[in-house]
Amino acid sequence: MIDYSKFETTSAVPEASSMIETFRAIGYSIEAAVADIIDNSIPAQAKNICINFEWKGADTWISIKDDGTGMSNKELIQAMRPGSKNPLEDRNAKDLGRFGLGLKTASFSQCRKLTVISKMNETEPTFWTWDLDFVKETGKWELIKYLPDNRFEDEIDKMISGTIVVWNDIDRLVKNFKADDNKALDKFLAVMEQVKRHIAMVFHRFIESGKIKIYFQDRLVEAWDPYLKDEIATQPFPQEPLFNARVFIKGYVLPHKSKITDARFREGEGSKGWNEQQGFYIYRNERLILAGDWLGLFRKEEHYKLARIQIDLPNNLDAEWQIDIKKSVARPPHVLKEQLKAYASQIRIQAVEVYRHKGKNVKLSPGQKFVPLWIDHKRGNKWYYKINREHPLIEKIKDQVVTEPDKAIELLLRFIEETIPTKSIYIKEAEDPELQGKPFEGTKHSEIIKLMQQVYISLILQGKKDSEAKSIIINLEPFNHFPEYIADLR
Repeated sequence: MIDYSKFETTSAVPEASSMIETFRAIGYSIEAAVADIIDNSIPAQAKNICINFEWKGADTWISIKDDGTGMSNKELIQAMRPGSKNPLEDRNAKDLGRFGLGLKTASFSQCRKLTVISKMNETEPTFWTWDLDFVKETGKWELIKYLPDNRFEDEIDKMISGTIVVWNDIDRLVKNFKADDNKALDKFLAVMEQVKRHIAMVFHRFIESGKIKIYFQDRLVEAWDPYLKDEIATQPFPQEPLFNARVFIKGYVLPHKSKITDARFREGEGSKGWNEQQGFYIYRNERLILAGDWLGLFRKEEHYKLARIQIDLPNNLDAEWQIDIKKSVARPPHVLKEQLKAYASQIRIQAVEVYRHKGKNVKLSPGQKFVPLWIDHKRGNKWYYKINREHPLIEKIKDQVVTEPDKAIELLLRFIEETIPTKSIYIKEAEDPELQGKPFEGTKHSEIIKLMQQVYISLILQGKKDSEAKSIIINLEPFNHFPEYIADLR
C-alpha cells in the first residue's frame, strides 16, 4: 500500500468549458440522446413519459416530461453534477444508468441550455439550468437558477410529482434556422420522426408490457417489435441460459414476405431495412442497447435477413460487455463468442430455409419424398446444379418427345425457366464465391468437343458453311468459354 502522505500534491481541476465541450463530442445522435433521458424516468417509477417540442426555428425547444417520483433540490443538484455516480458501485437491479453522465452528456450533445425542473409529492418544484455560455464566460462549474419558460413551471404545478427536462438553444440541430423556413421545418420534422421510431424500438418491451406509456407530441407511441411475435408464421426458438444463467438468448426466424401483409412487412423492416435489421438484439434490463448486429461473428447477407436473436443482460455485466456511455455499443466477452456463434448458426440455417422456400413448410410428411427439379452437387471442390433425371416431369417429356417433340421441348424449357434455383445460387455465391463452378469446369475435354460437334453438324445440315458454323458456335453460351476446341470440329 502506497503512503500518499509522503508526496507533494497539487490541484488539477479540469477547465469547465473545455471539459463540457469534450462531453459534447462524445458522439450522441439526437435519438440516442432522447433515449438516454428516458432512461432516468423508468427507475424513477414513471408511468407516463411525454416528448414534446415547439418549432420556433433557432429558438425551438424540446422537453421530456415524466410523472415519476421527482427529486428534492439536493437530489436535483446531485443529478445535474457530471459523474454523479461511480460506475464501479453496486446499483439497483432495475437501474438503466451507469456513469452518472447520461442526463448531462446526452443533453450537452444537442443543446447549450439544459434545464431540469422537478417536483416531489407535496413539495414545491425546484429547478436548475446548465448554461454552456455562462460556463464559458465564468469558467466555473456552476448551475444557474434560470427557467427558460414559465409554461414548464405551470405544467409541473399540475402534477403530483415528476420531472421535466428541457433543451433550449439546440445548436446541433436548428442553429441558424428560421421559423418561416419550410424546408428547415421539414428537415426538423423528419429528424423528430426518426426519434419517435427509435424510442418505439428501444423501449418496446416496456411499452408492450404496459410498464410505461410514451407520448410523442401528445400521441401514444406504439412499440416496434423486432420479432413480429404475434405473427403465426414467426418461428421462435427455445431460450437458452449462458454465462452461469446471467445471460439469456432467444432466437426468432421471421415470416417470409409471402406469409404476411404488405403493411406488416414494411413494419418489420424497421427504420433500416430488412438486411440491416438482421442479427443480435442486445438488451440490458429490457432496454435495447444494440439492434441488428452480428457482433463480428458473421457477415450480413440477404438470405439471413429473417434471423433476429434476442440477448438479455443484467446491468452488472456492463464492463464484461464493454457497454459505452451512449448505450449504443456492446461487445461480448471472448468466452461467450463460440456459444453465441453456435446458437446463432441454428437460427441462420432455418432463416435460409424460410427465405429459400418462400416461407413454405419444408418439413416432409411421413411417407412423402420431396423431388426437386434441380440438384446441387459437387464436381471436384466446386458446386454445380443439374437437372434431376429421376424427376417425373423428365419421364413425361421422354414419353411425349416421340409423338409431340415440339411440345415436349417447350414443356422442358418452361419448367427449367420457372425453377432455376436463383436463391440457392445466390446463397452459395455469397458464402463461397470461389467454389461456384464455371460451365463444364472439370468435365473431360472429349465430352465438351462431342457436344460442340453435335451442334456443328446440325448447323452444317442447315446449309451453313464450315467457317460460318464455327463462328456461330464460338458465340454460343457456354461454348464461348472453349474457343480452343473450334479447330477440332469436322
